[in-house]
Formats: sequence, C-alpha cells, structure tokens
Amino acid sequence: MTGAPDAPEATPHTPTGPSHPPDPPVPSAADVLAQEASLVFETFDRDTAVDLGLAAVALARARGLPIVVEVKGVDQVLFRAALPGSSVNNDQWITRKTALVELGGHSTLYYRRLHEEAGQTFTEQSGLSEEHYAAHGGGFPLNLAAGPDRPTRVGVMVVSGLPQLLDHALVVECLQKVLGSS
Repeated sequence: MTGAPDAPEATPHTPTGPSHPPDPPVPSAADVLAQEASLVFETFDRDTAVDLGLAAVALARARGLPIVVEVKGVDQVLFRAALPGSSVNNDQWITRKTALVELGGHSTLYYRRLHEEAGQTFTEQSGLSEEHYAAHGGGFPLNLAAGPDRPTRVGVMVVSGLPQLLDHALVVECLQKVLGSS
C-alpha cells in the first residue's frame, strides 16, 4: 500500500515541524474494524458533527495540513471545510470515499486493506467503479453504540488531502478527541 496523496497529480504537501505526526503504521483490515468498534457514540447530533469538524480543522491548521473535511449525517452534510492548499480534486475524493462508506458501512481503509490482504485490487474484487467509489483511507463510519431500537450508522466523517494513511489517522484522532478516548 502506498501513502500517496489523494490527488496524485498535485504536488504532495509535506508538513514539517514538531507538530507533524510520524507516518502511521499500516493497519490490517482487522485493526481498522477494531477501531470502528471502539470509536462509537452514545449520542450523535448536529453539535457533535460540528465538534468533529472543528477538531479536524484545529489539528490541520496547527500542522499546516491542506485538507478538506466533511461530516455527513444520514441525509445531510453537517460540517464541511476546505483549508488552504486543498483543491477541487479533494472534493471529488470526499464524494467517492463517502459513497463507499455509505454503501458498505465500513471505513474506506478497511476496504483497501481487505482487498490488498486478499491479493486483489478493490475494483477487481468488488466490481465497483473507482470513478464512483474510493477505497483509500480517510472515510470513516459514524456509529452509535449498539441498541435494540436505533440504527447503528448515523453518518460519515471524511478527510482528503494527505496520503491515505494520514487521512485515516487524522479522522481517528478527531474521533478519539471528541469521544474522549485514546
């Protein structure tokens, strides 16, 4: 797996300075599923969505990261920001990553790793078009803790603009911050 930025034709942005996180290790598909299981909400509303988006913006600004972040509920975008250095290409990645999470219910990095671990590309194994779905890190389902009378998935958080492992790591970091976990 490469850590290529979402917009490969763009000049990659390499953050510098003490606030730049090291490249994260490549998680297995099982590791990503464990993250999904641990990063769930007891309640989720518009304020929570804004808190998630603002957490991403704060971290990205502090680190000089050129991202687009979107937090979407089931039927509506609840937060969106495009920081300096991001581009319309990132908007397209956001759309494709969101589509995959909404279709399958899991993180985009989960699908990437699942197919890589099987020795095939996402498109080969799933039959889904890369034109409409992106199995690149940075899309993450927003789920409620399991309950008998409520749906589990309540939205999607997506980051685009960094190499895919860093997009994923930033989403996880924001969820941990808002949920108060580590």
